[in-house]
Amino acid sequence: MERKWRLPQACLVYVNTLMIQQVLSEPHWLERMTAEDHRALTPLIYLHINPYGIFELDMDKRLSIEPNAELLVA
Repeated sequence: MERKWRLPQACLVYVNTLMIQQVLSEPHWLERMTAEDHRALTPLIYLHINPYGIFELDMDKRLSIEPNAELLVA
């Protein structure tokens, strides 16, 4: 692994961990998970990352990882 990717990978794992914790804190999602789902959990997921796209970064705003009520499906 090249050195230049260590910090971005660590940040990715941190944010992924926060998102996984957020989902698992909701009883609805936790109850739906099987033992196999729990074994498959890893913060090393990266398919939602586009390393070649445009990244808009606003340093005046905080990254929101809270669920958006409009996007939640009952």
